[in-house]
Amino acid sequence: MTHRSSFNRCEALLALLGPEKVSLPSSSAYNASFASYFSLQSSAVHPACFVAPQTTGDVSAVVKSLTPDPEDPVDFAIRSGGHMWIPKASNVQGGVTIDLGALDSINLNADKMIVSIGPGVVWDAVYAKLDPLGLSVAGGRIGGVGVGGLTVGGGLSYFGPQHGWTCDTASAFEVVLADGSVVTATEQYHADLFHGLRGGGNNFGIVTRVDFVTFDQGPLWFATTYNPLSAIDDYAKIVANMTAADNYDNKASFIAGFGYSQAQGASVIANQLVYTKPVEDQVPRYYQDVIDLPSVYSNISVATMSTLAMQGTELIPSGASRYMFATTTFEPTEAMIRGAFEVWNASVAGVKNISGLTWSLSMEMVPEGQYQRKADSNSLGLTNRKGTRAVILLTESWQRPEDDEHVYAAVAALVTALEDKARSLDAYDPYLYLNYAAPWQNPIASYGDDKVQSLRALRTRVDPTAVFTKRVPGGFKIPDDDGSYSDPSRADGN
Repeated sequence: MTHRSSFNRCEALLALLGPEKVSLPSSSAYNASFASYFSLQSSAVHPACFVAPQTTGDVSAVVKSLTPDPEDPVDFAIRSGGHMWIPKASNVQGGVTIDLGALDSINLNADKMIVSIGPGVVWDAVYAKLDPLGLSVAGGRIGGVGVGGLTVGGGLSYFGPQHGWTCDTASAFEVVLADGSVVTATEQYHADLFHGLRGGGNNFGIVTRVDFVTFDQGPLWFATTYNPLSAIDDYAKIVANMTAADNYDNKASFIAGFGYSQAQGASVIANQLVYTKPVEDQVPRYYQDVIDLPSVYSNISVATMSTLAMQGTELIPSGASRYMFATTTFEPTEAMIRGAFEVWNASVAGVKNISGLTWSLSMEMVPEGQYQRKADSNSLGLTNRKGTRAVILLTESWQRPEDDEHVYAAVAALVTALEDKARSLDAYDPYLYLNYAAPWQNPIASYGDDKVQSLRALRTRVDPTAVFTKRVPGGFKIPDDDGSYSDPSRADGN
């Protein structure tokens, strides 16, 4: 890819779609696009132009314009909500960034059992539409996260224990393929593509609409609590007992963990407790033991999903400009919870003086009924497990770019230490949740050989020249036949 070829393609798109849909570096619209990215790492990447299609037909025209000449290729990026921190996940240096934000329709069908949503919609807008109707979907938990990206990465939700992964509740995907053709993938038509998009990322095309199954839902019970570190032994025992397969209440969405704030110079045990069928403002019996632990902070409410989604954005550290996620998975046994705490707590010493740092580990509980619900019809490869899993999210934020490499290395070391601890306690699970993975992780390989082989076969069918593998640097790719994996979207953005 050359700057000249990218510029020429942008000029061609400008002539094809018009200035209201194509913004060049000299325009105010181009500059405004950077402000909407979640992290400064992403907004530091400068494409040759931003393209903002308003219809599926526009997306098809853009793809056809970008892929006609393999001898003069142009890299492009696909942006839904722009919430991934990785620099090239939804942006591309010197290429064409396709911003799906204008594909923002939310339409209920006549019987209100299916809602059709554009990929540029953010989840708080979905809930604002559905809450007044007493309906919901198993979507994202934080406002500002895009529908498209979360869904094709799998999708964790407060409703997951009852309804499954977000991708499992999709009944149809409208997709623009590499040749510009448009197909609708369902369980009956293009079933391999339908299954592949459920966790397979952006390897097969550009999703322009997702249909979700709705369900009846009123307000939720919600609590945030912080406990002193001295409570860790009782805490590990309580959490392990609560999340054991025989005890798990599928109306509960439980995120446990630990957090350190450089500004406050303190660490806490941190909990986010949700119950989807509250009885007025009473504490659900399932959570009583956690609520009874000594606490340094507690806030309990009953609220709609749209309110909770917007409150979720308030948990994002203020004053931070740089972010990093990484993930691993383990069984939340008492020994493993205590071991995870010990490993995480030991890691704080190496980063505690970084300006504006927050350093957290979240254990997001995924019961067997969630990951097994439609395991045969998604890409995630979780068909051979038993018992609850904890999907781990390491969320780190800080202020200065000169601290980037220090944080990246510390996170990598923490993941290694956590996985070593899990192996030593026979609690390790190789699954990596794609939406939380760091650039050096390989989530699709973690789905297992059978799923990877199916995804390769699907890619050969729908994208035989591998446009979405070779020309879209962002996103996690399907490992090569020899098992190798090249990371095209390195954390440094180069």
